[in-house]
Parts: sequence; C-alpha cells; structure tokens
Amino acid sequence: MAFERQAREKGFVRIAGADEAGRGALFGPVFAAAVILPPERPIRGLNDSKLLTAAEREALSAEIRRHAVAWAVAAADAFEIDRRNILEASRLALRRAVEALDPPCDFVLADAIRLDWPGPQQAVVHGDARSRSIAAASILAKVARDECMARWDAVFPEYGLARHKGYPTPDHQAALERLGPTFLHRFSYAPVRAAVERAR
Repeated sequence: MAFERQAREKGFVRIAGADEAGRGALFGPVFAAAVILPPERPIRGLNDSKLLTAAEREALSAEIRRHAVAWAVAAADAFEIDRRNILEASRLALRRAVEALDPPCDFVLADAIRLDWPGPQQAVVHGDARSRSIAAASILAKVARDECMARWDAVFPEYGLARHKGYPTPDHQAALERLGPTFLHRFSYAPVRAAVERAR
C-alpha cells in the first residue's frame, strides 16, 4: 500500500480509495465507491475489478464491507450523464461516495481522476492496479453496478442487460437497432443517438 503509506507519512489518518464503474456503458448510471481500509488488517486478493471473476468480486465485496473502516457507494444516473457528460458525472458520483463516508476521510486516492472535493487528494494512473484501497473501491463499484443491471434486466429482459451490463456488445447494439433505446439509455452516446435516428 505504497500510496497509502506515503499519505500516512504526511500525517493523514483515514485514507480513502475511490473509483468508478460503468463509464463506457450505454445504459444506466455510472457507479462510484470510496473505501477506507484498515492498515493493520490487509484484505487478501484485492486487485483491479476487471481482472477478477464475478465470484471473486462478490466474495471480496463482502469482505471489504465487513472489514473496512468506512465504505460508501454512490451513482450518477443516465440523465446526469447526458446533461453533464460522462467525465463530470463520474466526478459527481465519486464526490458523492467520498462525502458519504462515515467516519469521513482526510485524504483521497482516486483512479486517474481529480475529484470535485475540497480536501487533499491524489490522482493515481492505473490506480486500481497500484493501490489496494482504489482496488477495493473498484470492486464495490463494479459489484453494485452489476447488481443494478441485473435488476433492470428484469424490467427490460429483451436487451440482455444481465449479460453485458449495458456495455456496447454486438447483442446490445442489435437490441438497440431492433427495439430502440429505453428511457435509461445514455442519449449522449453515439450508438444510442444512432438508434434514435434510425427509428425516425
């Protein structure tokens, strides 16, 4: 935990990792999580959520929630993404997650993004692979978003959201072409706009 250790050496005590999930998806919210890990009790197996299986992510998510000093998950919905753009919506979701921590953090490590948050912070490129607390946040955000997609799959089963989690896979784009977008698709994204144009 080199980044966390460097922050502790500067006098910070509650160091949060923050990361998001779902920036590239065509459907639904972008999720973010913030996690303060206990430095004296490392959690084994933490890694970039994209490099873990679904079962590994779910098991680690439960362990993070049990042992973290604090954790929080937040989101910015498709309407906020379309209104602000995905980068600003991601920053909004990350700020919401950080501000929801209880106890609050006094330093934030974020994955390659600077937060709209007044406290001290550091953006770490490829942070989900280089910082254990950012990796923990990436796991919580990914698991929460996948669970959200599974719930929406029950509402819109013809789109296959439980399979592709809203990302622009061939079967998702084929469903968009066949059915058009739902009200929870991101209309600022080119494949969704194209589906709207074809439907006219």
